[in-house]
Amino acid sequence: MTARIRYGILALVTLAVLGVPAYLIAQKERLLAEGRTVLLRLAPVDPRSLMQGDYMDLRYAFPDSTLPPEALPRRGRLVLVVGPDSVARIDRLYREGEPLGPNEQLIAYRKRQGRVQFGAEAFFFQEGHADYYSGARYGALKVNPEGESLLVGLRDEARRPLGPPAF
Repeated sequence: MTARIRYGILALVTLAVLGVPAYLIAQKERLLAEGRTVLLRLAPVDPRSLMQGDYMDLRYAFPDSTLPPEALPRRGRLVLVVGPDSVARIDRLYREGEPLGPNEQLIAYRKRQGRVQFGAEAFFFQEGHADYYSGARYGALKVNPEGESLLVGLRDEARRPLGPPAF
C-alpha cells in the first residue's frame, strides 16, 4: 500500500471520527434552540443514587392517560396534549400519517424492563446540590416535531426551574 493511500485512509477515518460527534452535537444544539418545551409529570422515585455519583433517577407518570404503559409496543411515538402552562399529558399512541391538532406534540419513546423512557432517564448534578432538586415534580424536555426529546431541566410543583442560584 502506498503512502498516498495510507494518508487518504487516515484522512477519511479522522474525518469520520471528528465529523460524526460534531454532527450529533449540532443536532442536539438545534433541538435546544428550536424544540418546544414540554413538562412531563415525574412519578415518585428514590430521589438519588449514591452508587454512580450525584444524580436523580427519573420516571415519568401517566396520571391522566387512559393508555397504560404495559399496553404500549416496545418503541414508537406518543401524542401529547400540551396545555398553556407547557404541562403535557399523554393522549394516545401515534399512528403514522395521522394529523396532529394545534396543542398536540409527538414524543418518541421506548420501553425497557417495563418502563417507558423518553431519552434521558437520569438527571446529573454537582455534588452537594441535591437539596436544590429535591422538589422536582416535572421533567422539562425540548421536543422537536418528529418527537425527538432532550431533557433540559427539572421543575417544581409551580413549574419553576430548579437548580442552584445564578450569580
